[in-house]
Amino acid sequence: MRSFSIRSTLAGAAALTTVTTGAFVVPAAAADARTEGSAFARCAAVAGDLATHLADQASAQHRAAVVARKQHAAHVARAERAARERAAKEAAAKAAKAAKAKAARESATAHASRSAAAGRAALGGWVVPVAGSIGTPYRATSGLWSSGYHTGVDFVASTGTPVHAAGAGTVVEAGWGGSYGNNIVIRHADGMYTQYGHLSSLGVSVSQTVSAGQQIGLSGATGNVTGPHLHFEARTTPSYGSDVDPLGYLRSKGVRI
Repeated sequence: MRSFSIRSTLAGAAALTTVTTGAFVVPAAAADARTEGSAFARCAAVAGDLATHLADQASAQHRAAVVARKQHAAHVARAERAARERAAKEAAAKAAKAAKAKAARESATAHASRSAAAGRAALGGWVVPVAGSIGTPYRATSGLWSSGYHTGVDFVASTGTPVHAAGAGTVVEAGWGGSYGNNIVIRHADGMYTQYGHLSSLGVSVSQTVSAGQQIGLSGATGNVTGPHLHFEARTTPSYGSDVDPLGYLRSKGVRI
């Protein structure tokens, strides 16, 4: 019995494989488990580091995308604002150019009117009161007028066209004339009177002496009108109802019309 026990013990001891770690000797199975645990820990640590790195990278990419979108939106806003500013400047420049051209045309028309009036005054002493074609003629019949007919002649003239005294004389009326709007009446040396109606502004006053061709106001659309023009009358008195043919009167003074 004793010999068998010793052999069995020796065989079992011989079958054991030992691993020396430091000052200790551990079985091989325990050493393997320890090694595997250490490797797993290292893998877990690497995996954790990788996950953290990927999360940081995703966060950085998101922030970059947000910044890029904001920069793009700011760029688009600047471009749109610049386009609006350019359009506004172009529109303002175009309007200014049109206004300048209009002013130049009006100035040229006024200058031509003054020059023509002055030239005619120098030649014959009497002038056409305004530069413009004939509109409603004298004695045209209509219910538009209280007398049933047109007591003067209308010259087509836009608002602001210079109006001139047809002949030399003295201003006897300058102000509001009811249906005539702003009007001027001038007494001439032959005892006749001329009237200028629907003026937008007056340039003379009562008792003022004027010469033939002198600017006395600007045409307009005051009083009872359907549009801007100059209503011109020739009268035997300064009052309404004493009218005569105004174009015939001008022709009698040597005006070609």
